[in-house]
Amino acid sequence: MKIGKTASTRINRLIVYIALILGSIIFILPFVWLVRSSFMELGQIFILPPEWIPKPFRWQNYPEALKAAPFFTYFLNTLKILIFNEAGVILTAITCAYSFSRLRWPGRDLVFAVLLTSMMLPYAVTLIPTFILWKILGGLNTFYPLTVPAWFGGGMFYVFLLRQFFFSIPYELDEAAYMDGANPLKVLWSIVVPLSKPAIITVAIFNFIGVWNDLLGPIIYLSDPDKYTLAIGLSVFRSMYTAQWHYLMAASVVVLLPVIIVFFIGQRYFIQGITLTGLKG
Repeated sequence: MKIGKTASTRINRLIVYIALILGSIIFILPFVWLVRSSFMELGQIFILPPEWIPKPFRWQNYPEALKAAPFFTYFLNTLKILIFNEAGVILTAITCAYSFSRLRWPGRDLVFAVLLTSMMLPYAVTLIPTFILWKILGGLNTFYPLTVPAWFGGGMFYVFLLRQFFFSIPYELDEAAYMDGANPLKVLWSIVVPLSKPAIITVAIFNFIGVWNDLLGPIIYLSDPDKYTLAIGLSVFRSMYTAQWHYLMAASVVVLLPVIIVFFIGQRYFIQGITLTGLKG
């Protein structure tokens, strides 16, 4: 009987693995097509039946594509926005989540519930009022609309994610620290933050991907080409070189590569942070 159950378990596991492998192939196929096309001549890309290995490899597609547009300037602009966003999101999301999870004050849960409703508002609903506000403040064609909001809470989704993780940390650790004379800030940076590294890295990865790929925000607030980000630059490049698919593919790979690198470097923490984030509270 046990042998039959073991065989059945192995068969079920094999079916799951096969399904996952097939699904992975389907999802990775567009990326493989993108990379192989970036090393081909224009006439090779759409040959039928398709050639998956470039013959020969056109390595010059990359330097030629990067020379066709000021991608280095776009990269520096994106990096500036990213650094300020990462610092603001991580710092303010941690402090807000700590207040909503580890500190006790009147109306805490009610305030959190009210703020949580902001996640239900589509971005388009607040787009026009936010644009008018920044116009009045003189923030158009600057990086302020793309960086300053990160320093006011860091985004409710990130606060929610960290708050749920902070609930999983035993509160007895806080009490022991208070008995030793620690204040709330000391408890936060000495106990809560070190134990929450997976969740914080998860927030950093989410924010990195969001800022790096953001197209709508920069298009709305930036009008000077010298201030364009990589997302806008790639969109402009696509409109200028629609027929030059090999250059477009090469530029797309360059823009996509940092996201892939960051994800694989932080993959272990990302999975751990998502897995360990509790639903308590």
